[in-house]
Amino acid sequence: MALRAAKSDPAGVRTRLRTAGLRSTRQRVALASLLFQDRQRHVTAESLHAEAIVAGISVSLATVYNTLNQFVVAGMLRQVAADAERSYFDTNAAAHQHFYIEEDRTLIDIPDEMIEMASVPKPPEGTCIDRIDVVIRIKRT
Repeated sequence: MALRAAKSDPAGVRTRLRTAGLRSTRQRVALASLLFQDRQRHVTAESLHAEAIVAGISVSLATVYNTLNQFVVAGMLRQVAADAERSYFDTNAAAHQHFYIEEDRTLIDIPDEMIEMASVPKPPEGTCIDRIDVVIRIKRT
């Protein structure tokens, strides 16, 4: 069912892939269709793989990892290192920060107006700041 929906391209997935410089392979289209449905979200390779299996998409976990990493390089996703055991992938590729709920292993976007940077250290000579990642670890009370 998910592959049929991907062929009609209701979310502009093929256009999005082409714009990012990626070929629209069957597996990329199917995984992108799951990722970019209608909301911003945070996934792991394992959670997207499980979602793909439930949707009837035959894909290996290694292919999911490779595809997610290709999407990061192409600027379609943002990789967030919040947990030493796994990488998270954010469909909101714009610069923003996160809360990380350790018990649930869940990321939540921090609205821009909630965080201020007083100052940023000058990078070493010959380098420039690419991006700043802030992950605030929180626990439920």
